[in-house]
Amino acid sequence: MPYRLWLVCLATALLTGCAVLAVADGAASLAVGVVKTTVKVAGAVVDAAIPDAKVGKDSE
Repeated sequence: MPYRLWLVCLATALLTGCAVLAVADGAASLAVGVVKTTVKVAGAVVDAAIPDAKVGKDSE
């Protein structure tokens, strides 16, 4: 009986570690998504504020 209790405790501890990693992974994915969205919005604002201009040899 103590052997089974030990295995249950060990399994519970390992599953908790997996849950913590899953939460951390989810938080990191959310942070990356927020940064990507922020960059896209900032790029759209810059594109709207600055008119298109040809730059380089072809603009002459």
